[in-house]
Amino acid sequence: MYTRKNQRDLSGAEKRAFVEAVLELKRRGDYDGFVRTHVEFYTPDGETGLRSGHMAPTFFPWHRRFVLEFEQALRSIDSKVSVPYWDWTVDRTPAAALWRDDFLGGTGRARDQQVMTGPFAYTAGNWTISGNVTDDPFLTRNLGRPGRDPIVLPTAQELERAMSESVYDVSPWDSTPASGFRNGLEGWVRPGVDQPWRNHNRVHRWVGGEMLGAASPNDPVFWLHHAFIDLLWDRWQARHPHAGYQPARKLAASDRQAGRVISLDEPMPPWNVKPSALLGHAGTYRYA
Repeated sequence: MYTRKNQRDLSGAEKRAFVEAVLELKRRGDYDGFVRTHVEFYTPDGETGLRSGHMAPTFFPWHRRFVLEFEQALRSIDSKVSVPYWDWTVDRTPAAALWRDDFLGGTGRARDQQVMTGPFAYTAGNWTISGNVTDDPFLTRNLGRPGRDPIVLPTAQELERAMSESVYDVSPWDSTPASGFRNGLEGWVRPGVDQPWRNHNRVHRWVGGEMLGAASPNDPVFWLHHAFIDLLWDRWQARHPHAGYQPARKLAASDRQAGRVISLDEPMPPWNVKPSALLGHAGTYRYA
């Protein structure tokens, strides 16, 4: 068993090891496969077909397996590496340590949002992007969205609203529920009613650039963000030990969400693994 640490507690050597493993995965061509997987399984409410990665109860178990697959690929390169997490209720500004040149690099320049600093800057020669939100080959960010339409990261108080929900998820199991932990943390809102975006979704928008679209893993901060989401699921389970995954049973054929939502013991693509197998991670990793 290994440990996932808060990024603010990483030593210089641990930061370098993580960065080098990510860059090596990119050099091998494997990193872009993770991006393609995330794009393939990003199915919003308005599209037909199964929803597994987003806007669905499987948001947590699907991303747990996704991050774990990525982490195992990193550990095949360097067995000392694990995915750190970013607590965005604490490290809330572009001056936070994770955005320094020795780790993820900073925000993008004003004219095109191109990241110019750190190991993932296009000019460093190691990070070329394809299949992104623009046709440009460089990583983009717009931390905090300064200017006419600024945005702030979620606060501890805003996060608490989701953590205090006593039910895992509720019908209709999509982006619309006003209650339930899953959508409270995933953060879908009713346009024109709930603003700004909540929790997980607002973090994507605060980072901006590549993090705005289905190809968000193009920005390595994606993994730190989702490691924290995974940790929050742990904390919620500890607070609500009797609140299990919902829906517990396969939806009836008469339900308008039948065939679009995965219940507790139905397999999730692309791994053919059930949510019930991913309700915990004891024996594999722990959080510091």
